[in-house]
Formats: sequence, structure tokens, C-alpha cells
Amino acid sequence: MPREVGAGTAGPRSKRPGTGRWQQSRRYIIFLIPAAVFMLLFAVFPLVQLLWMSLHDVTQRTLHAADWDFVGWENYLRGFSAGESTAAIGRTLVVVLIVTVGGMLLGLIAAIALRTAGRWSAGLLALMVFVWALPPVVNGSVWKFLLAERGLFNTALSAVGVSRPIPFLYDPQWALISVACVAAFAVIPFNALVFRAALMAIPPEVFEAAAVDGASRFQEIRYIMLPAVRGTTLVLFVLTVVYGFRSFDFIYVMTFGGPGTATATLPFLGYLQAFNRYDYGLGSATSFLAVAGVLILAGAYAWTIRREERSG
Repeated sequence: MPREVGAGTAGPRSKRPGTGRWQQSRRYIIFLIPAAVFMLLFAVFPLVQLLWMSLHDVTQRTLHAADWDFVGWENYLRGFSAGESTAAIGRTLVVVLIVTVGGMLLGLIAAIALRTAGRWSAGLLALMVFVWALPPVVNGSVWKFLLAERGLFNTALSAVGVSRPIPFLYDPQWALISVACVAAFAVIPFNALVFRAALMAIPPEVFEAAAVDGASRFQEIRYIMLPAVRGTTLVLFVLTVVYGFRSFDFIYVMTFGGPGTATATLPFLGYLQAFNRYDYGLGSATSFLAVAGVLILAGAYAWTIRREERSG
């Protein structure tokens, strides 16, 4: 008679529970190692070094010293006590507000206008991609000439009867708004393309049924298009806020933080303190405040993506 295998005896081909899963996970981990090493070297280590410098007195004289004088939170307190950090946070929030509202709203309007396929929409989409793909230095230089005292905008205004040129880049209030509007204009093509992709995913039968029911264009937008882009809007909102929060290129090219420090947002103020005044400790403290804000927004973005994946 064949020998029966007892309940507690494992067969010759039995595997330990979880062996296959562990081998599969180990395969994934091997592929993740290069990316993890890259992130540690070029992302985590610079952030740790930035935080370490912000807690020490680091100037041009002591930059290459073996040991820096530990000052704790003094650099952070200096920034707020002098009012520079507080004012920079306020300017940063103004830029974020203009970039987010303008970029999201105009991007959605452009996506709705270019939803249908055609020769005109294809040409406009190509132009938008070209504007979006321009390097910020080139884009900012073009806008600097357009908004100059004798630029295209002031020339057009003088032609319609405006007697004095508007100081778009030379007045503290106008300069901040101008730079923020340019940053918003630069993000519109990206938002429009993403919104348009979400709108193109709507089945044509939905619009045909709405037309049969006598729905107006406004009702199609309100009851069909807006619900369809709700998930996309959440993701784009966080990305646009991050983009506005870390705006640097246009400020550097168009105003260099001026006039005075009127357009010095938090990231740019840290640059000025470190590389213009050579106070690397204070500049590191200001820059780390900006990094902390971006990290919070990045966490919000990851949470939004995870929420959308679960709901989808």
C-alpha cells in the first residue's frame, strides 16, 4: 500500500509560506536600489546639509572651516525679527494665489475651448506646447522686454490714450503682480493639456445624449465636464501651488528680487542672503523654510494621488 502523508508532514514540493512573495519583493527592491542611492546622494544629503548649515554661523570667512559655530535657531529668529522672512512669506503667498487661480482657471477655460479636434485647435495646442517648453530664462527675458517702460504693453497703452507708462517692473506693487502673472501664464499650457486629456476621455455618447435632452453649452460644462475633471483638478491644484511656491527663474531674470526686495519670495530671499550677502547660515535657514513648505505640499500631492487611486 502507498504510504500516506500525515497531516504534519510536508510534501517534497511544498514551499514555505510567503517564499514566492519574498522573492518577488526582493526583485522589486533590487530595481529600486539605484533610484534610492541617487535620491540619497542628490536629494536627502543636500537637505540634511542645508538644515545643518541653518543651525550654524556660516559666512564667507568660515565656509571652509573644519567646524562651524553652533547657533541653534538663531538664524531663523534673525530672519523673522528683521521682518525679512515674514515679508517674504507674504510675497510668496501672493505669488502662489495669483499663479494658482490664474493657471487653474485659464487652463480649464483653454481646455474646454480646445476640446474638439480640428485644425485650429491642433495649431493652438502646438503653440501652447511651444510656450510651455520654452526655458524660463528665455520666457522671462521676452516678458521683461514686453513689460519694459518702452515695451509692447506700454506702447499699446500709450496708443489708446494712457499718458504715463505703467511701471510694471519698477514699482513694488506692480512688479510683484507682474512677475506672478507671468508665472501664471507659463503654467497655463501644462494645465490646459492635462485638463484636455481628462475631457477627451469623456465618451462622445454622453454629449450626444445631452444634446438630445436639450442641454445648453453651460449645462454641458457644469454637469458633464466639471465632474469629469474633478480628480484631475485636485492633482493639478497641488502641482500648481508647488510651482508657484518655488518660483525663482522669472524673478531672477525679470526683477532680481527688486525693486529693493519687493519681489523677493522665500526661495529667492534665501538666494540673496547666501550668495549676495554671503551669510550662508541665514540663507540656509530661509531656504529651509521654503523647502519645508514644498515638502508639506509634496506630502499633500502624494496623499491626493493615493486617494484618487483608491477611489478610482
